[in-house]
Amino acid sequence: MQLTVWCCKRVKKMGVKQAIKSLDAFPRAEEHLLQKTQSGALVSVIGLVIMATLFYHELAYYLTTYTVHQMSVDLQRGEILPIHVNITFPSLPCDVLSVDAIDMSGKHEVDLDTNIWKLRLNSHGHITGTEYLSDLVEREHEAHNHDHDKDHHKDSHEEQHTHGFDDAAETMIKKVKQALANGEGCRVYGVLDVQRVAGNFHISVHGLNIFVAQMIFDGAKHVNVSHIIHDLSFGPKYPGIHNPLDGTARILHETSGTFKYYIKVVPTEYRYISKDVLPTNQFSVTEYFSPITDFDRTWPAVYFLYDLSPITVTIKEERRSFLHFITRLCAILGGTFALTGMLDRWMYRLLEALTKPNPGSGFL
Repeated sequence: MQLTVWCCKRVKKMGVKQAIKSLDAFPRAEEHLLQKTQSGALVSVIGLVIMATLFYHELAYYLTTYTVHQMSVDLQRGEILPIHVNITFPSLPCDVLSVDAIDMSGKHEVDLDTNIWKLRLNSHGHITGTEYLSDLVEREHEAHNHDHDKDHHKDSHEEQHTHGFDDAAETMIKKVKQALANGEGCRVYGVLDVQRVAGNFHISVHGLNIFVAQMIFDGAKHVNVSHIIHDLSFGPKYPGIHNPLDGTARILHETSGTFKYYIKVVPTEYRYISKDVLPTNQFSVTEYFSPITDFDRTWPAVYFLYDLSPITVTIKEERRSFLHFITRLCAILGGTFALTGMLDRWMYRLLEALTKPNPGSGFL
């Protein structure tokens, strides 16, 4: 009786094991039944190289960040807008160039702390002189510290109109004419800190007395405002930013006129993956050139007229999830393994068909 019960249990146990074995999706053949070939080894090596390469690219893709753009209404008010400029004027000496910034109300927004510098360049574009503080800052400084001499300067100015130029003006005229003859140029660079409202800044010879300018250039048509914009930005740069005016060159030949760049500034906030926030701005631009005519009373200049967008853009760095990485990795490695297995079978059958002897060859 006990033997019968033990046998029944043994049969049931073996049946369960066989049922479990039947679920095996990866059956193993005996070692002596396996055949290893050179073609299979070649396919295996190729498959391993492909899988290693794809794994490396997938890992690099997972470790790199991507950006997400969001838009919202700009709520910033009363802040300072920094304007970074780096512009070369190859045909105008530093002594005649001035920089000015005006907001939409007509008020000068450049203060004494603004850093605008000028570098003298020779005809080959190499630096030959020391840095010069911008004419605008110098004029603002004089206006704040020498107001008590205002009446004296006014009387002297009227006397100069009546009896001609003083010695300083004559010296400047000769100096600038010599610089023009030598092909001197000027690089203007620095930062303008302006109010966060629409306005413009321009670089021109407007700082000169009109009679002095007339003596130097012999008319507005000879004021060559050719320029090369090395850098123009409205704040610090973030990864992937594109400033459309960087590298812009406008060279005039036998003509002159006024360049106007209409700029739409878009407030931007860049959020790094480390949670650091970089407030800055990006912009778009359209360009207009107005050639000077015999009837124009204005002198050539380069204007940058900017306006601020009411929409701010937030750019966030984000990293892909680990689950996403594992899913893609399994798909790539599994697909490569399956493909190499199919390729191995096809190559084996092809080589077998080519090397198998023809049964009818013995009767020839």
